[in-house]
Amino acid sequence: MKNKYYDLIDQTFDFPQDEFRTEEGELYFHDIPLMEVIKQYGTPLKITYLPKISSQIQRAKRLFNVAIAKTDYNGSYNYCYCTKSNHFSFVLEEALKNDINLETSSAFDINLIQELHAQGLIGKDKVIVCNGFKKEQYIENIVGIFNDGFTNVIPILDNKNEFSTLDQALPKGGEPMNLGIRIAAEEEPKFDFYTSRLGIRYHDIVSFYQKEIKPNAKFRFKMLHFFINTGIRDTAYYWNELAKCVNVYCDLKRVCPELDSLNIGGGFPSKVSLASNYDYEYMAEEILAQIKNICAQRGVAEPDIYTEFGSFTVGESGATLYSILDQKQQNDRELWYMIDSSFITTLPDTWGINQRFIMLPINHWDCEYQRVFLGGLTCDSEDYYNADSHANAIFLPKLQQDDPLYIGFFHTGAYQESIGGYGGIQHCLIPAPKHVIIDKDENGEYTTKLFAKEQSYKSMLKILGY
Repeated sequence: MKNKYYDLIDQTFDFPQDEFRTEEGELYFHDIPLMEVIKQYGTPLKITYLPKISSQIQRAKRLFNVAIAKTDYNGSYNYCYCTKSNHFSFVLEEALKNDINLETSSAFDINLIQELHAQGLIGKDKVIVCNGFKKEQYIENIVGIFNDGFTNVIPILDNKNEFSTLDQALPKGGEPMNLGIRIAAEEEPKFDFYTSRLGIRYHDIVSFYQKEIKPNAKFRFKMLHFFINTGIRDTAYYWNELAKCVNVYCDLKRVCPELDSLNIGGGFPSKVSLASNYDYEYMAEEILAQIKNICAQRGVAEPDIYTEFGSFTVGESGATLYSILDQKQQNDRELWYMIDSSFITTLPDTWGINQRFIMLPINHWDCEYQRVFLGGLTCDSEDYYNADSHANAIFLPKLQQDDPLYIGFFHTGAYQESIGGYGGIQHCLIPAPKHVIIDKDENGEYTTKLFAKEQSYKSMLKILGY
């Protein structure tokens, strides 16, 4: 009778997969024996597997360059890393090994750019795409690095007033600054509002360019930018929004010959289920084919393509590991496994936006399984996890006497630390866990390095004024 946890996974999914396999009842992540890592560092534990970041960047470059060849597309592909998805130094250092550009979202992001240059990680010729609603400090910082020699910085106007503030801050007589505009895309029909709060309305863009930007010698209009909140998906909604944005590009290109770049933002998803079947090859090829087709119909040369992939870049490099402290039978049907941390502290997206990640046991794959609910340590009623992305239930091996069960949430490398308030105050003062960086040496052997110890009570009390 097939009633072991491995049997459940084997019957449900195509398993093993590229990043997951088992050996003697224990899980390996990118060929790393996770039980060895746990024995060395304990739980709860955050890990980042650096080689996955580079492989994702190279994967995206390969996808779009193959699509360019297949569609005979005449523009180039340019990869930008969306820094807000993960700001840690070890992430940026790994990403920058791959000849990429960068995208920023706030004033302090520009300070991060300056620090990367000071450390010799980027040159001043790096393309820096500056998104977001820009307060005065953000604009001052953008102008500051431009005057310092970052000639390829491209502020993307989120509203019309930003242009006048930029104009006032930028001195006359120098090299013109590259400039872009973000289109305010229409939201998916089920959204709470019709149009994104970000960007400038479709119908205002051409007239605004002709009236304000074109006569101003301080600026060179370079890029049109749009982003769809739901991500890049094979839906009528996405293709309709893409077509509208490309048509705006064609309208602008007619009156602005120096415009040559279309930024399609982020949106390639990271894998959040073993059942994931997203067709990356098809989507890259279809995006370029549709852009090329519309441009041909309008008699306009195809633009260079920029993307700003964040979750796709770093999501699959991360994992969060816990041990099961105990089980609680709360009624006839609900059995709770209690983890040694809090989901609100360590995986806030599971609590804030009901995000589901790949969840698997680290050991006991050769044991019988049962349906369970996972509970965190805080006294918050929302500190739980009760469903996977592919099913409305979760199953884990039964607990064994004197042999703890360990579980892992995988592909958690994007946004969780910044949203959770890394280094700050955590809900119920549950400490942020240890963070370990995993890499591979020239011989293919994995190495581990402790980036951060578990947060101490002293650090939290100091923040609180004690």
